[in-house]
Parts: sequence; C-alpha cells; structure tokens
Amino acid sequence: MEHLTWVVVLWISLGFLASGSSSIDSFHQAFPVVEPDPGHTKLRLARGGLEIIKRIKNPIAAVAVIGPYRSGKSFLLNQLLSLSCYEGFGVGHMRDTKTKGIWVWGLPVELDIDGVKTSVFYLDTEGFESVGKSNVYDDRIFALATVMSSVLIYNLPETIREADISRLSFAVELAEEFYGRVKGQDVAFEPAKLLWLIQRDFLQGKTVQEMVDEALRRVPNTEGDKNIDQVNQIRDSLATMGDNSTAFSLPQPHLQRTKLCDMKDNELDPTYIKRRDQLKQLVASAIRPKIVQGKTLNGKEFVAFLEQILEALNKGEIPSTGSLVEVFNKKILEQCLKLYSDMMAKVGLPLSEQSLQEAHERSRVLSMRAFDDQHFGRHHAKKSAIQLEEEIDKVHKNIILVNEYRSSKLCESLYTRCEDKMDQLQVLRLPSMAKFNAGFLQCNQSFEHECVGPSKMNYEQRMMKMLGKSRTLFIKEYNHRLFNWLVAFSLVMVVVGRFIIKFILIEIAAWVMFIFLETYTRMFWSAETLYYNPVWHFIVATWETLVYNPILDLDRWAIPIILLVAIFILYWRCYGRRKHGSRSLLPLYSNQKGGSTHSRTD
Repeated sequence: MEHLTWVVVLWISLGFLASGSSSIDSFHQAFPVVEPDPGHTKLRLARGGLEIIKRIKNPIAAVAVIGPYRSGKSFLLNQLLSLSCYEGFGVGHMRDTKTKGIWVWGLPVELDIDGVKTSVFYLDTEGFESVGKSNVYDDRIFALATVMSSVLIYNLPETIREADISRLSFAVELAEEFYGRVKGQDVAFEPAKLLWLIQRDFLQGKTVQEMVDEALRRVPNTEGDKNIDQVNQIRDSLATMGDNSTAFSLPQPHLQRTKLCDMKDNELDPTYIKRRDQLKQLVASAIRPKIVQGKTLNGKEFVAFLEQILEALNKGEIPSTGSLVEVFNKKILEQCLKLYSDMMAKVGLPLSEQSLQEAHERSRVLSMRAFDDQHFGRHHAKKSAIQLEEEIDKVHKNIILVNEYRSSKLCESLYTRCEDKMDQLQVLRLPSMAKFNAGFLQCNQSFEHECVGPSKMNYEQRMMKMLGKSRTLFIKEYNHRLFNWLVAFSLVMVVVGRFIIKFILIEIAAWVMFIFLETYTRMFWSAETLYYNPVWHFIVATWETLVYNPILDLDRWAIPIILLVAIFILYWRCYGRRKHGSRSLLPLYSNQKGGSTHSRTD
C-alpha cells in the first residue's frame, strides 16, 4: 500500500512537470487578448492571452497593426516576426475576417532599448468595415489598440481615404487629452508612434510622405459642410502630431496573394524583401517601453492598465474620451478624497465654525492640488475635478453635522456641571457671598474656555440666564440666612459661655449681640435698607473673612473644627483643671454660695 502511494505521488509530479513544459511550448502561438461580446458591439478580456502577458517581469512594449479587414495585417505581422502563416497569426483567404478582437503573439521579442531589456509584444487587430459589425465596435478596437501600443501601424492598401482620416478622430482626441504636456510632464502615458504603411506598387511620382501630407491638407469648405469641418479639424491635429508619425511604403510581395503563405522569401519580390527588412528596422527603432505616469509597466501592470482602458471604452453605448478620462481618474479621485478625509480626521472636534472652515479649506486645497498633479486628461479632467469637489463637500457636510453634535454634547455637559455647581452654592451650610462669587466665576470661565463649536452661542445665552437667576436667588436669601445664622450663633455662644466655658464675658457679648440683632435691627433697619447699611456691611465683611478666605473654607471645615473645639473643651474641663489647679486667668463663675470664709474653731 505504501509503495502504491509513492507511485501515485510520482505520477502526479511527472504530470505537473509535463503540463508545465507543454504550457511553455504552447507560447509559440497566437492568443486572444480581447474578444467581442456575443452582440459584437463591446469588448471583453480573454484570459488566455492575459496570462501570457502577466508572466513578463521586464518593461513591456506593444506593436499593433490596424486597418481595414482583408488588408493583410496578419500576414504583415508574421513577416515582422519572421514567421510562416502556419505557425504565426492566422491568415484568411476568404471574404470573412479571420481575426476577432485583438490577438497577441505568445513569445515576446526581447530588445535592449536605451540599456533597458524590454519585452515587445505584437498585436493583431480585427479589421474595420467587416460585415455584421457596428462602427462603434470598430472605434473601440481602434481606440484600444491606440492606447495599448507603443508603435501603431496603420496598414492601408493602395491609398488614404477620407474615412481613414475620420477614423483617426478618436486617436487625435486621445492624443490631445492624454499626451498633452502640462508643466513639462506627461499627464498620462506616452503616445504610440503612428506609422502610415501604404501597400501599393506605384505612387504616381509621389513619395509616400507626400501622399500622407496631401491627404492631411485642409479641404476647402465653401458651403460650410459640418462633416468637412470635422475632418479638417482632424487633419489639423494630425499635422501638429507630425513629429510623432512616419510614412512608409511597401510594395506588394507577389501578384498571387492567395499563395503568399506557401511562398518563401526567394519567391517573393526582391523589392518587397528589401522594403520589409527596412520596415523591421524602422519599427524596432521606434519601439519604446510603455510608460504610464512616468513609470514603465511590467506584465501585471500592463494587464491592469488594459483592464482600465476596456472598462472605460465599454462605458456607455458610444466610447468617448471623457469616459476614458473618468475611469483613469477614478482611483486618483478616491485617493485624493481619502487624503482630505484623513486630514480632517486629525482635526479634533468640536471646533468653532471658523476654525473648522479653515481646516476644511486647507485640506481641500491640498487634495485638489494632489489631484492636479496626478490626474489624467487636459480638458475632460474638469468633470473629475468637479466630482472631487462634490465628494469633498459631502464629506464636509457630514463633518459639520458631527461637529455640531459634539459641540452640543460638550456644551450641554458643561452647562449641566455649572447648573449643579450653582445648586450646591445655593445650599451652603454657611452662606458666603465670596464663595458664591468664586464658584460663579470659575463656572463662567471654564464654560467660556471649554465650550467650543456652533452650539456655543446658544448655550452661552442659556448659561447667562441660569447664572443670573442663581445669583439673584442667592442674594435674595443671603441676608436672611446670614441674619438667622448670626442670631443662632449668639444663642449658641450664650450657652457655651454660661455652661461650658463658664466665661461671663463671652456670655455677656453673646447677649449683647442677640439683643442687637433682635431689637435694634428690626426697629431701625428694614429688609431693604439692611443690605446697604454700613454697619451691616462691616458685619458681612467680618463674616465673609471668617467663613471663606484663601486659608480656610469654614463651610467645608466647620464640623471638623467644631468637633476639635468640643474635644478640647471637654479635655480642658475634665483634665486641665485637675492638672493646673483651680487657678484661672478668666473671670469664671464662683460655685461658692455666701458663708464665712474663716476656718472653724472649737
């Protein structure tokens, strides 16, 4: 049983090795990268070709051939790759198109470009104007090849037609949108080198470059035809892109075109062979690694780039430069929005409305500046910028709501704390205006300092009303409570002076104080004039000094002090007189009741 297990494991391992080697051998063929959907209107990714590209670690460049169907694109690619029709891209001899979507040759060509080892892929595209397709589908194929490639070969048989120029409108718009330079840096990715390839046997005395220049010359439009104006605009844009385009002529390889795949080089036209080799050199010299935002792309990055393009081109019924820009800017927009949110998250809430607005403006400016530095597109990027502004405003509104909530919670907490404090000051055991004023000031200052945000003004009004009512109520009860406390104090001192300390002067002073409070003040001071009387002010000042001062808060320590005094008196009464005798400096009460002081004699 154990022997059988090892045999199975060995068999599986050999199977994996065999499948791996066959998969490497299978790279020597063409793979679909993009294919049409069933309706032949939009494009979708073909995973087989993408896996071929993903394995490449080097910087990638792509050479794409576009043109009308049945124009020899697949044969041309096989010639550039030095492949026969039977091992390279499939060549069709029937009226229907052979290539569907976009195909890639599985083995890239390794080139040393400016000291950088670059993997070059060759792409074959579905021909234009074939039966059963929409113009929108052709536009998508054309745009995708334009954006993907480093060299774009526009393969045209015989001559350049007006329709061929019109088809370049999307490429021109992409070039103006993406390839334009802003502040000396490429906004998105470098343009493909456009190679006009005219396949014909005679040029009627004109060079191919003259032929291209003539085709791009403005056409008079005396009648104001809008279509002519549009094509003329494309001509103008293509003319300004002259530094990024090249014209090349290629004669027909042989008169019997249906037998080309069965012919070897020695059977083809020598002029064609010579021009084909020159074309190879021209294409090789024009190839550059694909650069997006100043960075070359490896296989995985190139596939991710392709997915972005395809998503943009399939957006909506008609592909547009605007939709392409939006998709490319989507990730940048999200990053800039996150930058704004992160900066605002570091702001401690609650804040005053002005401080929050200043923080918002700083964060917004930095986010928009980051977007301006990174965004794709020149003209259509404005829509993405507006969208970023709108998203920032949404986040800002939410932050405003959070700030209002936190401000309300904080101010409500401070208000409640002060309200409790004022309630406590109303029921002081020993009424003290100084202590009330100190608590009042502390409450007011802490509220002013700590309560921040949009709720502050509302709570300030409530705070002033509450403090005002508390102060009025305290002052109203203050004189009455103080008067009662002084009366009670005088009676207590009468008892203490007569029965506890037995100090007659204390008792007399207490009686004088009691009589004064109960008779003179009631006879000569009304409740209204009591507070304004100078004598009463002196009494109040003395009371305030004793009850509340920087050294002692008698309201807090009254009970402990009374207990200590009581203990001291008891100690003095019980032990002090025994220890020191009956002598005293105080005029105490005498316990002796009349009688002779002489000693008795018998």
